[in-house]
Amino acid sequence: MTDELQTPTYALTHLNPEGGVRMVDVSVKGLTVRTAVASGRVIVPPEVLRAITENQVRKGDVLTVAQIAGIMGAKQTSLLIPLCHHVNLTAVDLELKPNEETNSIEIRAYTKATGPTGVEMEALTAVSIAALTIYDMCKSLSKEIVITDIQLLAKTGGASGDYRKTPSRAE
Repeated sequence: MTDELQTPTYALTHLNPEGGVRMVDVSVKGLTVRTAVASGRVIVPPEVLRAITENQVRKGDVLTVAQIAGIMGAKQTSLLIPLCHHVNLTAVDLELKPNEETNSIEIRAYTKATGPTGVEMEALTAVSIAALTIYDMCKSLSKEIVITDIQLLAKTGGASGDYRKTPSRAE
């Protein structure tokens, strides 16, 4: 590459001929509104769920702290995932719902931005950080806490178009 301002050929193919890693060049992509929805679940023993819903956890209000942590996590995604682009989020919404039937906290995150790259990683990070926060705040009550089912449910915008996860028979 003789001209530093010239786009290298590997940026067009997303491959690095030396076998290393490269952040994909998104400067040629158009700005579009992009959204994503992700979900996950934290399974806890019944007594831990009761402590969470009755706000009896020593560290404080688990659901509120996890909600804030998830929003903060979405905003920091590019610092946590090495090849993830920084995205100027215009909206992050995080919902945490206790479910007594499954002894779990259901987590759902919605992210939105206008830009050249999607916000799926931000939604998934929001769910992951919220789940880890629940674990951290409740680990003194039980070691039998399971974080599970973190997944992308839907996304809109971009060249690849819209996506909606097909529900499985078990869901």
